[in-house]
Amino acid sequence: MAIVKKRIIVSVSNDLATDQRVRKQCEELWKAGYDILLLGRLLPGSPYFERPYKTQRVKLPFNKGALFYASLNIYLFFKILFSRADILWANDLDTLPANWLVSLMKGKRLVYDSHEYFTEVPEIQHKPRVKSLWKFFEKKCIRRTDLVITVSPSIADLLKKTYQLDEVLIVRNVPLGSTKLPKATKTDLGLDENRFLLLLQGGGINVNRGGEELVEAMRHIEKADLVIVGGGDAMPELKRISAEFELRDKVCFLPRMPYEAMMRYTSAADLGFSLDKDGNLNYRFSLPNKVFDYAMAGLPMITSDLPEVAAFVRRNEIGVVLTEVTPQKIALQVNMLVENPVELSRLKLNASKMSAELSWENEFAPVLTKIKTNNA
Repeated sequence: MAIVKKRIIVSVSNDLATDQRVRKQCEELWKAGYDILLLGRLLPGSPYFERPYKTQRVKLPFNKGALFYASLNIYLFFKILFSRADILWANDLDTLPANWLVSLMKGKRLVYDSHEYFTEVPEIQHKPRVKSLWKFFEKKCIRRTDLVITVSPSIADLLKKTYQLDEVLIVRNVPLGSTKLPKATKTDLGLDENRFLLLLQGGGINVNRGGEELVEAMRHIEKADLVIVGGGDAMPELKRISAEFELRDKVCFLPRMPYEAMMRYTSAADLGFSLDKDGNLNYRFSLPNKVFDYAMAGLPMITSDLPEVAAFVRRNEIGVVLTEVTPQKIALQVNMLVENPVELSRLKLNASKMSAELSWENEFAPVLTKIKTNNA
């Protein structure tokens, strides 16, 4: 008699292709013996991909605003309601309402994986009605969950305090320990091997995350070039600044690309950046993916002085924490490191040592334990 595996339906609001956290999450669950169905959406230009577990993407009638979130949750509700499932896994607050409702109706276990402090993201801070609605959903749904996961200790503490939760598991978005990172030289990437290479990467290069100051800082940096890999709403402004100050020969913009391709640039760089500002609680307490990508590649970094990121960098001595994110401060630190190869080598060595400690498999293990012991 065939054994029927327990099924976990995982919900995401993106197109699945470049979401590394969800990919790692699903692969660990799949390797642990669960039958996985990953649900997301199909966007214009969404790339083809293959996974060892089941995936399904739907084309929604709306791609932004209230109608998008409504259509997303209506689709998820009916899809999950009429599918076999033992555990429902909602990634971020925008997929939680549908999963919560089905979990109530069918008595299924519910996991809420909060990748950010959603109710404090900058996009809704000046929309009080929208913010209040999301706070209502989170308060209504979160107490019904069997397990809550988030990305940093500070956000975990906020969720526990706000909603009187006994436990929130912390799963930082570290790379897979089993991953062999692709290596590349500057020459391999068509870059000048003799130039110091600065890197800003990620899928959320948005306004107020330090990109503007970094590009302008290149006015005061003579011995380095900057490569920006990724996308976000700040990109038009970054390109405008580059053009205004005639920095095209020193600043290169590359679009979003698969993780493995992006990490080739990370491995070839000399210094990475994470410059989020303290404009909202979500940024203040975040631990951006790029910080772990840099460390995994043995890449020193310059960061802003936000609690989680600064503590990570200072504790491991893998970079420089800026007291203020300005073009002048950025340029000063970059120029100092360019002229001080001994200090740069020390930071690189520490980052390389740190990379051996970063393992998604170890990070995610407590979640698997919780699920297997029926505590989730």
